[in-house]
Amino acid sequence: MPLNFLAADRDSAGPLSETALPHAGPDSWRRPYRPGPWRVGAAAVTLLIAAYLLISALIIVLAGSPTGAFATLVAAAAVIAFALRLLRMGIWVSARGLRRVGLLWTQTLRWRDVSRVCTVQQPVKWLGLPRSVQGQAVQVERRRGEALRTLLTDHNADFLARPEAFDRAADVLEAWAAEHR
Repeated sequence: MPLNFLAADRDSAGPLSETALPHAGPDSWRRPYRPGPWRVGAAAVTLLIAAYLLISALIIVLAGSPTGAFATLVAAAAVIAFALRLLRMGIWVSARGLRRVGLLWTQTLRWRDVSRVCTVQQPVKWLGLPRSVQGQAVQVERRRGEALRTLLTDHNADFLARPEAFDRAADVLEAWAAEHR
């Protein structure tokens, strides 16, 4: 079973190809990197909390309170949806454009609307927290309108302590932009 929310970065020779993702079609959205250990760990802890909620819902229903069990089941479903969305967050590319998936929103930009994708040195947020450190960021400049928020940083949940993965992902994004613009 292909897990299309986990991208294969085993093709380190160049941009993502069909050999790197044999299950992906020509117009499917692909993530040019794997989710980092911080993101996967947070999702695992969240799913552990959901498991405790499901067990407590079973105990509540056996105790004879179906409304309390239903509320706990709804909470467990929300926690599971949060964990899955947490794993899906990131940058996705296809022949159609660039997609930035956030926790509550998704923003898609067609390649013809992109003027440049580049890696810059700038202060970046550490794991998305208010604290800023000096690092690298991938930025997208639009042909018209305001620039997109920083796409990727080397200090976010996917690339913290993985500089090679950040460099590879930045190169893949720049290659996709150059090829499809």
